[in-house]
Amino acid sequence: MTQFIEGLDRQQRMLLPECLDDYVDENSPVRAIDAFIDLLDLAVLGFNAMPAATGRPGYHPGLLLRIYLYGYLNQIQSSRRLERECGRNLELVWLTGRLKPDFKTIADFRKDNGPAIRKVCQQFVALCRNMNLLDGDVVAIDGSRFKALNSKAKNYTRGKLRQKLGEIDKAIERYLGELDRADEVFEQTGTVLPEARMERTLRKLEHLQKEAVRYRSIEQRMDETGETRVSLSDPDARSMATTARMPRIVGYNVQTVVEANHHLIVAHQVTMLGFDRDALSMMAAAANDVMTTDQLTAIADKGYYKSEEIVASEEAGISVVVPKPMTSNAAARGQFDKADFTYDSDKDVYVCPAGKQLTYRFTGQQDGKAIRSYWSGACADCVIKDKCTASKERRVRRWEKEDVLERVQERLDADPAQLAVRSMTVEHPYGTIKSWMGATHFKMRRLKNVATEMSLHVLAYNMTRVMNLIGIPAMIAAMKA
Repeated sequence: MTQFIEGLDRQQRMLLPECLDDYVDENSPVRAIDAFIDLLDLAVLGFNAMPAATGRPGYHPGLLLRIYLYGYLNQIQSSRRLERECGRNLELVWLTGRLKPDFKTIADFRKDNGPAIRKVCQQFVALCRNMNLLDGDVVAIDGSRFKALNSKAKNYTRGKLRQKLGEIDKAIERYLGELDRADEVFEQTGTVLPEARMERTLRKLEHLQKEAVRYRSIEQRMDETGETRVSLSDPDARSMATTARMPRIVGYNVQTVVEANHHLIVAHQVTMLGFDRDALSMMAAAANDVMTTDQLTAIADKGYYKSEEIVASEEAGISVVVPKPMTSNAAARGQFDKADFTYDSDKDVYVCPAGKQLTYRFTGQQDGKAIRSYWSGACADCVIKDKCTASKERRVRRWEKEDVLERVQERLDADPAQLAVRSMTVEHPYGTIKSWMGATHFKMRRLKNVATEMSLHVLAYNMTRVMNLIGIPAMIAAMKA
C-alpha cells in the first residue's frame, strides 16, 4: 500500500454527472469577474448586445468580455492563448459555459469595441467609489514609457535617415570602386577575378541600392506629410527618452493617477508625447472627477512643472505639489539666484541680498504671459555687484500669477515628505503592469487600440487590488448590493 495521496482513477465511472459549478471554488476570482460583468449594462456602454435577425448566431459580448478580463487578470493577453485556455482551463470552462470562441473572434472583439471596453474600466472605478475606496484626499501622478510593437530599427527620424543614406552611399561607392578595379585588371592583364566574388559584390550592390530607394521613399513621405518621425510597424508609436541605462524606446507615454490610501488607479491616459509637463492639469482634473473629497491634493515630480498647468490645477480647486527644477546657472557661476531675492507683496518690490529694493518698472509679454520687470538704480555702487550680475543692473522678472507658484513651493517646503508618498504610491502599479505584460509590452498597434489594451491592464490591476483589500466574497456582495 502506497503512503502517498492518490488521485482518482481516470477510468472510474461516476454514478452522477458532475455539476459545472463544482469546478470553481466559492472564493475564486472568476466569480468576481462574473458578478462584475452581470452588473454592467453592456448596451449603454456601447457594446452590440442585440443579436442579428439573420445569419449564424454570434457570441454575447458579455462572454467575450469575461474571457478578456480573465486573461488580463492571469497575464494571458494573446487571443490564440485565450482560445487554447477556453478548452483546457477549468475556470474558463466555468466562466464561458464550455463555449470556445476561435482566436479571430476574440481578437476582433477587442479591436472593434475599444471605446466600450475603456468605459468598463471607468465603471469599475465608479464601483470602487461606491464601495468607499476612493475617499482619500491625496493622489499621485506619474508617466511611464511603454514599448510599442515597433522595433527601434523601424523607427526613423530625418537625422537617422541622413546617417543611413550616407553610410549606403559610401558602401555603394566602395563596391563600384571594386568593380572598376576588376575591369582595369582585366584590361591590363586579361585576368578575371573569381566569379563567386564578383557575384557577391553585385548582390551586395543591388541590396544597397534597394535600401537607398526605401530610405528615400520614407524621406519623401516625411516631406509630403510634415512628419518628423516615422514608425513603420506602429505609425502612432514615438521614440522616447527613458533612463540613462536604457536611453530610448519606441512606444507610448502612459499617464496614471493613483490614490494614496489603497493604491488604486483612478485615471489613466495613453499619450504620444515624450514628456509629462503638459499633462498635470488634465490628469489632476480626471482624478478630481472620481474622488469623493472636495480638497484633493495631487503630487507629481519635477517633470510636470509648468507654470500654466500648475495655475490651471489650482484654479480648479486642486492643491498640487510639484518640485521646481533648478534651471538657472547663476549658482554654478557663483552668482545670486532669483531665489536669493525676497518679494514684498505689500510694497510690490524685490529685496536683493544687499538689502536694496528692486522696484516695478514695466510689464511685457513673453510666450503669451504678462511678465513684470523689477530693478534698482543702486546696482552701480553695490560692493557685491560682481556676485549678482555683469550687466548695468540686475533685473528680476515676475509672472503676474507668480503668487500661485510661490504658494505651491511653500506647501512643499512645509512638508517635503510628500514627494516620498508620490514614489511609494504611483511607481508600484507601473512595475506590476509591466511585469504582467512581459518584454514586448503592448501587443496591438495604433493609439486607439493601445489605449484599449491599457484599459484592460488597469481594470485587471484594480480588480486584483480590491480582491486583496476586502476579499472576493465581500467584493461580490458589494457588487450585488
